[in-house]
Parts: sequence; structure tokens; C-alpha cells
Amino acid sequence: MRQKDRATKQLENQLQRRIKGQKTLVTLGDSLKLRYRLWRLSLGEDSLSLRYQVAMKFSFWRFSHTVLTTFCLLGLTAASGPESNIQDMELKIGIVQRFGSQPTAKLQLEPTKGDRLKLKFKADNKQQMLITNKPVKLETVMQALPQSAVEEVVVLGTYRTFETAEDSANKWRSQGMEVEIAQPERWQVWAKRDVYSTPLLRRLLLQNIQASTKQKVYLDTKIVKQVPRVSWVVDGKRYSPNDLEISTDKNLIRVNKSEKQEFARLYAGRLNLQPNAYGTYTLVNQVPLETYLRGVLPYEIGTDAPTAALEAQAIIARTYALRNLRRFIADNYQLCADTHCQVYYGLNGSAAKTDRAIASTRGKVVTYKNELVDALYSSTTGGVTASFSDVWNGDDRPYLRPILDAATNFWNLSKQSLADENNFQKFINIQQGFNESKWDMFRWHKETPLKDIIKDLQKFLQVKNSPYTKFKTIQAMAVVKRSQSGRILELAVKTDNSTFILHKDEVRSAFAAPMSTLFYIEPLNKGKPELWGYAFIGGGLGHGVGLSQTGAQNLAKLGWSSPKILQFYYPGTQIKILSKEIKL
Repeated sequence: MRQKDRATKQLENQLQRRIKGQKTLVTLGDSLKLRYRLWRLSLGEDSLSLRYQVAMKFSFWRFSHTVLTTFCLLGLTAASGPESNIQDMELKIGIVQRFGSQPTAKLQLEPTKGDRLKLKFKADNKQQMLITNKPVKLETVMQALPQSAVEEVVVLGTYRTFETAEDSANKWRSQGMEVEIAQPERWQVWAKRDVYSTPLLRRLLLQNIQASTKQKVYLDTKIVKQVPRVSWVVDGKRYSPNDLEISTDKNLIRVNKSEKQEFARLYAGRLNLQPNAYGTYTLVNQVPLETYLRGVLPYEIGTDAPTAALEAQAIIARTYALRNLRRFIADNYQLCADTHCQVYYGLNGSAAKTDRAIASTRGKVVTYKNELVDALYSSTTGGVTASFSDVWNGDDRPYLRPILDAATNFWNLSKQSLADENNFQKFINIQQGFNESKWDMFRWHKETPLKDIIKDLQKFLQVKNSPYTKFKTIQAMAVVKRSQSGRILELAVKTDNSTFILHKDEVRSAFAAPMSTLFYIEPLNKGKPELWGYAFIGGGLGHGVGLSQTGAQNLAKLGWSSPKILQFYYPGTQIKILSKEIKL
């Protein structure tokens, strides 16, 4: 234990080093002059004197708050605000996010019976429209470029979730950096592409960061020789524009990613096929908020849930959508359609029961001090909800805190803290009395061979571009810090060449077995002298922050109303009708 503690403290000291150096603030005039000088430098002028000024005066590119605010006013970083009729605002949902990442990708668009597709696009600098009552198949082909192109970004960090990426982005912004959040595969923070827009600017930025911090940043450079192009055929003629708007008279379109008709999904509103930040395309569904919810509830909580649970889900899903419109600014849409946002599969699964829950709660949202709450929820908490900071980096929300997920309070979290390992293991082995006791993912026990654990961990560290990647075996692992809700905050890993710490939600990315961060581990030998692997013993599915969908259904069956359920999972909050006075 003492050796483990010393190794952990030593590693903590290494990992907790933060950006050092001068804290010179640049005035607006100076920053604009510097941008002009950098532009001149990109043309080959004043190289030595400018390198010196960048290193000394710019001091890690720390713009003042005034500069950032001014750029926002200029429209460089700001997003447009909500319209006055917020309740019926139109959302932009990326339903197919990276179309063209596979060279043979296909999508079939179909009108409903008696309707027709309207395809609007620009060709030869003229707006054109095609109308057809037949299905249209979008296909990608790889088109060779006349000459190779270089695509590169400065990657400031790679993360499992948007929440952690956003916290990192905010820290970079506080240092004066202009950044954006992207999701090529995992979430990443990039130096803003339209600011650091030349190879020279990107390399100067990278040099200054590397000279000022130990954080692992890198230049992601790709030589592109061919690009995917989307084309389709109507009336025997092939078309291939970069942007395409699809609509119908009935505002209903079927989208099929498969050859089988039963897999087609029905979407309301309009569709846009548009380029994204990764050299591929995104199919975006433009759909009214309340209609969008009809495609969320059946897939998030199901159509058989009790009415009060459905109403609670409708209110929290509406709140979540409006609170998270900033997620995909880099790709010019707002939300995705999978578990990185909320599951949204269109109208195929819509049902009268879920539609009634949406209609009866129309416009209702959960607020805290007249601001939309961070409306996080998960499938199963494992018996106790988590604080925001138990899972992600960033400030805690007063209404997201550890709560025993049970109708009766039989475990005193303040006196029997789950931060204590003995208390935690006792708690996680209790099966009965919780809202989720009958749910199959409430408790789980998974044994994993060491070779599989090593493989998963190496893959995770490679994606993170971590210096700890090159190891051959794991010698030991141990939980060294838990939160008050029992979530793992730090898990130490000792390999044959280093010891390092996995933090919070990194643990779920690094290993395949854990379904949450609410678990403990036991080494397994299987009757042999050497380590065979580890048992992961835990509970819950997902992050466990906020409402439990399983728990809400149990409380509804006990007769709880939707406001009471929401007050239980988000204490101190209020349900209000959405208005311009409520801050998004």
C-alpha cells in the first residue's frame, strides 16, 4: 500500500503540472497588429523578428478577455441566439454524421406514398431543383485530386465525452486561445482552423505551447490524394454537388442506410446533405423541437413506461436538447442522433402514449435560478446518482449531487461515505431496496483476461497519443481515489515501464468490461502463480448523473408524479414553461 501511495503521488505531481510562463495580456490593437504581422510572415516577411515577438510578447497566445469578446462581436466565435418563438424552434440534427468515410457508402431517400422528393442544389452557379416521386440513391465515389492537398489541425486534446472536451476548451480559452470542439471519432479540442489558418501559424502555435506546457498536443497532418464525392441519378442524369437540400410536400422523408426496406427510418421536416470538418458529409434533419421529441422518447425510455416517467423524460429531453445546441458548431449543426447526445431515430417508433406525454408537457423545461439545467440522465445509476465532477472535469452543478436511488433512504451517504473503499464494496454488494433492483444491469460482475485488458489499454493510450503507450504487461492496478458517490476518480496502473493514473470517465474508455465508473476490481490468478486478469464488480449503466430512466419508472409505478420525480433527481430545481426570460 505504501509503495502504491508513493507511486501514485509521484505520478499525480507529474500529471498536475499546468501551463507555466508569462501572463502578458495583449491589447486589442496589439493583437490585430500581430495578426497582420503573422499574415505578412505567411508571405515570407520578417521571419526572425516576428518569431522573437511571438515567443516573448504573445506569450503562449494569451489574448485578453476583451479581445475574445470583441472577436465574438465580430462574429468569429459567436453562435446565433434562439428565436422569439422558442417552443417551436427548428433543430438541426446530424442523423448520418460521416457519410463518405466508407468509399462505397450509400443512402436511399424515399418519399412517402403519394408524395415526391424535391432536390435543391447549386450547379454552374445557378440554383436548381429536381422533383421526383421515385427513390433517390446517394452514392459516394472517391475522386482523385489534381494534386495532393494537406489537411492539418493542432489537436489540443482527445476525450471520451463532450463535457470533458468542453471543460478543456474553456481552459484553453482562458489562456487566450481560440479553439473549437470537433468529433472526428472521439471528441477533440482543436486550435480554431480559421484563426490558425496557415502551416506557419500552426507551427508557431505548436512551438509556443510545447515551450510553455507539458500537455500532450500535436499537429495532425494528412496528405489527401482523393476525396469522397456524393452523386445521384434522376431521370438518367447524374448530379454531384457538395450541398443538397431535400424536402417533400408532406414534410416526411424516409432514409435508408441499408438494402432492406424494413430498416428505413421516417423523418419529419427537411434534410440537408452538407460537408463537415472531416472531409466527409453529414445528413442533417431540420425538424421542430416538439416533433424531434417524438423521435427521442420511444428510443430513450420506451413506449411502455408509466405515464409520469414518460412525462419526466419528455421534460428532461426537451431541456437537454435546448441546453446542448452548441455541440456541433464546427460541423454546422447542433445535435447528433446517438448516445453522445440523445437517441433520435425519427418517427418509426412514435406511439400515442409517448405523443401524449410530449403534448401534455409542451414547452416545459427544468430550470435552476431561471437557467436551463444541465439535463443529464442515464439508463441506470447503480443505486446512487453522481455529481457532475465525479465523471467529468468542470464545476459542479448544485442540483446534480449524490442521491440514494431508492424510494426510502436506507443508506446515509453523509455518514457512510462511498469514498471509503470498505463502505463502497459493502454498498455495491447490496441487491435489494433500490429503484433499479430488478433491472439486469443494476449489478454486474465481469472477469477479463490480462491479455485483453492490456490490448484495450494500449489502444486507448494510442488514441490519446499518450507517452505511456509502449508497455508489454500490466503488473498491478488499484483504485486510489473515489468520490462521495463511489465513482472512481483515480485508478493507478503499474506497467513494466511506468506508473500512471486514469481519471474519471477515462476508465470506461480504457477497459471494455466496466459499464460505469461505479465498480471495484479484484486480481485473479485462477489457481496459477502469475496474474490471470481482473474481475470488475460494479453497478449501473452509463455515467449515473441526474435522472435514472429505470429509477424514474419505478417511482412512477409507486405513484410519484413527474414533477416529484424530477425534483428527486434534480433537487432545488423548478419546472417552467420555456420563455425568453429563461437563459439557455
